Amino acid sequence: MLRTPIDFQPALDLELHPDAVVHLFVRDSLVQSLDEPRALPWRTWRAMGFQPARVHPIGRHQGVDHIAVALPDDHPADLMPDGWKAANLRTWFGSLDDETLSIAMRAVQILEWDRTHQFCGACGIPTEQASGERAKRCPRCRLTVYPRISPAMMALVTKGNQLLLGRGVNFPPGRYSALAGFLEAGETIEECVAREVREETNIEIKNPRYFASQSWPFPNSLMIAFTAEYASGEVRHDPAELADAQWFDLDALPQMPPRLSIARALIDATIARMRANGA
Repeated sequence: MLRTPIDFQPALDLELHPDAVVHLFVRDSLVQSLDEPRALPWRTWRAMGFQPARVHPIGRHQGVDHIAVALPDDHPADLMPDGWKAANLRTWFGSLDDETLSIAMRAVQILEWDRTHQFCGACGIPTEQASGERAKRCPRCRLTVYPRISPAMMALVTKGNQLLLGRGVNFPPGRYSALAGFLEAGETIEECVAREVREETNIEIKNPRYFASQSWPFPNSLMIAFTAEYASGEVRHDPAELADAQWFDLDALPQMPPRLSIARALIDATIARMRANGA
């Protein structure tokens, strides 16, 4: 499961200098070498002729400055030098090291927030970068907007030695995962867990227990994972949300999510606990 490196320090006071590590994006596509994906200093990107349209400091990792740089929004993502590619962050899973990928995931959220808040949502005039904080401020009506974070619950329901898993309508063939959904206004996480499980599978739960959380920048989610126990109901999946939902025995599990996701960590930890308890 991806987490921010322990020695990473967020910062707002960094400048774009030749030695700064730059996470270069075209909208939500990260630019990387096809031969050796890795973090690169600004001097390398600058020598290739790239010009920044938007720049945001991210933080320091092991004494090195990390900067998010966006190319102009109209720059074609497929117009890259030979041997280089701009692609969604998921494309680089397994190619980039976890620390670089984690910082890049933070970078793309900040750049996307900046791109979508160039104008005030209340009065429509251009916003300004606030001083001393990660915020955009309207100079006319003073509306202040911080990077958007959309909380979402994830729930892995157990019944005896079985797990309730669903296959999202956009999942690759054969892949299943824990259930998930976004919070509604005025709702607690625990209420969301029960509601989403009920809406997606017709199952009632009991004893929800917090597991962990993970930032998930697709585009700006915070995944908050729980386990829960089966209380009642027969599985009947919502076809608008899921292609399928089933109870799976621990010895007959389907294809699982990738290891970098909190869903995989939740499933693996729950299986380990159930086996330790004799399931």
